[in-house]
Amino acid sequence: MNGHGYTRSLYDPCVYFRKLPSSEYIYLLLYVDDMLIASKNRSSIDKLKVQLSYELEMKDLKEAKRILGMKIERDIVKGRVSLT
Repeated sequence: MNGHGYTRSLYDPCVYFRKLPSSEYIYLLLYVDDMLIASKNRSSIDKLKVQLSYELEMKDLKEAKRILGMKIERDIVKGRVSLT
């Protein structure tokens, strides 16, 4: 991911991030053979998926509902994401 301009987190080696030109961030979280991409910028998420699909065999499961046994809840009106 370093070749794509991403920085590996100092706190968790499974987390990569990149600051976008809009000053927002995109995060790539990896765990064994699972991947979660998070950003406010949808076009950046789509662009990363295309880049990765050239390098990896992957299946897009669309919007995540669960990750690592945790349920992902979104409140679009309040702009919040929480894990339970």
